[in-house]
Amino acid sequence: MLHAQYFVVNHEGEWKVKFGYRHSPAYPSKSDAIDAAIELAERDGQAGRDAEVLVQGEDRLFQIEWVYGRDPYPANLT
Repeated sequence: MLHAQYFVVNHEGEWKVKFGYRHSPAYPSKSDAIDAAIELAERDGQAGRDAEVLVQGEDRLFQIEWVYGRDPYPANLT
């Protein structure tokens, strides 16, 4: 099974979603970027791929935020 990872990153002062070698356009906020990444990961999950969203922290390290099949969709991020 393929594994899809979506990275929410602060790229040059803007929140973006990185998948593979591509960056999305900038989102107005970190939470908007997370929501968009979860939407993309949900679609991958429904297509039969393992999918997860990882978010870059203040320390520049990534933490798993959401995993297809484990976490609720739509995500209950507050």
